[in-house]
Amino acid sequence: MGDTPLTHRDLVAVARDGARLEISEAAWARIANAQAIVQRIVASGERAYGISTGLGALSNVLLHGDQLAQLSRNTLLSHACGVGPLLSEAQTRAILVAALANFCQGYSGLQPKVVEGLQALLNLHITPCVPSQGSVGYLTHMAHISVALLGVGDVRWQGRTLPASEALAANGLQPLVLGAKDGLCLVNGTPCMTGLAALALADIERLADWADVTGAMGFEALKGQIAAFDADILALKPHPGMQVVGQRLRSLLAGSEVIASSYGLRTQDALSLRSMPQIHGACRDQIAHAARQIETELNSATDNPLLLGTPEAYRVMSQANPHGESVAMACDLLRIAAAELGGVAERRLDRLVNPVLSGLPAFLVAEPGVNSGLMIAQYTAASLVGENRRLAQPVVVDNFVTSGGQEDHLSLGTTAALELHRSLENLTQILAIEYLLAAQALEFLKEQRFGEGTGRAWQWLRQHVPPFDADRFLAPDIAQAANLLRTPFSLRP
Repeated sequence: MGDTPLTHRDLVAVARDGARLEISEAAWARIANAQAIVQRIVASGERAYGISTGLGALSNVLLHGDQLAQLSRNTLLSHACGVGPLLSEAQTRAILVAALANFCQGYSGLQPKVVEGLQALLNLHITPCVPSQGSVGYLTHMAHISVALLGVGDVRWQGRTLPASEALAANGLQPLVLGAKDGLCLVNGTPCMTGLAALALADIERLADWADVTGAMGFEALKGQIAAFDADILALKPHPGMQVVGQRLRSLLAGSEVIASSYGLRTQDALSLRSMPQIHGACRDQIAHAARQIETELNSATDNPLLLGTPEAYRVMSQANPHGESVAMACDLLRIAAAELGGVAERRLDRLVNPVLSGLPAFLVAEPGVNSGLMIAQYTAASLVGENRRLAQPVVVDNFVTSGGQEDHLSLGTTAALELHRSLENLTQILAIEYLLAAQALEFLKEQRFGEGTGRAWQWLRQHVPPFDADRFLAPDIAQAANLLRTPFSLRP
């Protein structure tokens, strides 16, 4: 980290997959330079926000000597006031990666040993326990992470929860003594919302791919008309995502005897089937736009104040880079995309269980009546779609006034990102249900060859979930299918 731009996939490799994070020599030099500016300011007695003054509405209170270190410690303790369920370990680690990316820009001013401490938490897999609620933009979550460096609060390590002081001691680490600006650096900026958003971005990219797969399986089971995906037709409306989805659907369905034998069966299919390139493609275009916003933020300096220049010729700039409007809007947009991908999937899977529309046995079971089949799975999907529609309401337009009127416009980007994670978990379950239902529908068409991609997806599910011959406990099947969706599906064998 520190020499080239960080991508959301780099962040996921560390946060979720456990890759080790290293910081370049150039980044360490930048960090040291900014800290030297802080020391010059402290020595001179200059008034500089958050370095020699209080915070927020207390920015005009000048501090001296030991008060500067005490302010940093007090900042972490007073800001660690979150509530609610804990973030997952991957979510907390994602925030840590984003924070380190911010510090490696070299404009923050915290001590190198503080950066080393955060790096050690990541690489030793010591994960602070962080309540998920309580942020209007930033501050709270990073405070809960950072108090672990002081030996305060609880952490998760080696599969158990224990006091941070014990985990530090077990790894030969001492609680840190903070200096001027350290506390403000640790709670400031947009790492919380950006780390969470980057993690979610990887998830929605994977789920968009899976939506094409489960949609293609349902399309095949319903004997869709492949002409709707013709490359020449789609090229007349040249949205990039639409072209990608069209190509993917053609590849997934290539070689399908079911599709070939159904040619001309009807003039056109329902929109939930024939408009997959248009709907899924529009969602992909929004995902691409959001990715640019999130990765730009991930590679930005988002502290306040920022320190420019050298100790001999510096500027201390109070500004608003910690405002996370871009990330908040990106998360709002992604929740809309998630709601649409799930909504159209539910319309497709509803057609699968309806014998009037599908031409298949009612609720996809051979002996309906004594068996309810997959009837209620559609209810579950509909419930999740309804929740995702409510979650698609924009968060960024909410607003509050905090810090005695000093901070009077807030992005609520962390809330937007956390609600995105909820939406994507719901989308995973919706697509898992479509996967189950489409695979079951294909059971009734096995005398014909399936598409190259749809056939592989069907076989993969059958390695983990048997066909549905009579009513059984369905929740484990949905959970197993959802677990498969957490792994990417390749168009190539």
